[in-house]
Amino acid sequence: MAISLNVNGETHEVDVDPATPLLYVLRNDLQLNGAKFGCGLGQCGACTVVVDGEAVLSCVTPVSLMEGREITTVEGLGTIEEPGPLQAAFIEQQAAQCGYCIPGMMMTAHALLRKNAQPSDQEIRDALMTNLCRCGTHMRILAAIRRAGELMQQAGAPQTDRRAG
Repeated sequence: MAISLNVNGETHEVDVDPATPLLYVLRNDLQLNGAKFGCGLGQCGACTVVVDGEAVLSCVTPVSLMEGREITTVEGLGTIEEPGPLQAAFIEQQAAQCGYCIPGMMMTAHALLRKNAQPSDQEIRDALMTNLCRCGTHMRILAAIRRAGELMQQAGAPQTDRRAG
């Protein structure tokens, strides 16, 4: 079945079974490998993307529910040459260890910062409850999210996505 997806501001037509998890379509059909396969059960957050401004676990979300919705992956936040504020803050704070969970962490943080550019540490922790990290960079992740909020405010950036070019 052909399904039309709006991913990172671009329209893509995919011919897949409607029950296919969004994660598989992103990785296999669209070659967007930022979202990771972790548990496949929606319990680790490695697959998190943002759909219509909300953090969504793409490993348990059927692609058929995504037609007509705006999907943002970590690739849509910026580029290697021009990282977005969230990516720049994670780099500045050295918030990644192995990096496997970081795209999901960033996307959860992105959804949070779109709603609240100055979240408290508790609000950040609450938002990240579905994202697991075994490396132990939690304090750097908190610092990076706080810093991203500052960068966004300093730049006067609207709380919207920066599209990959």
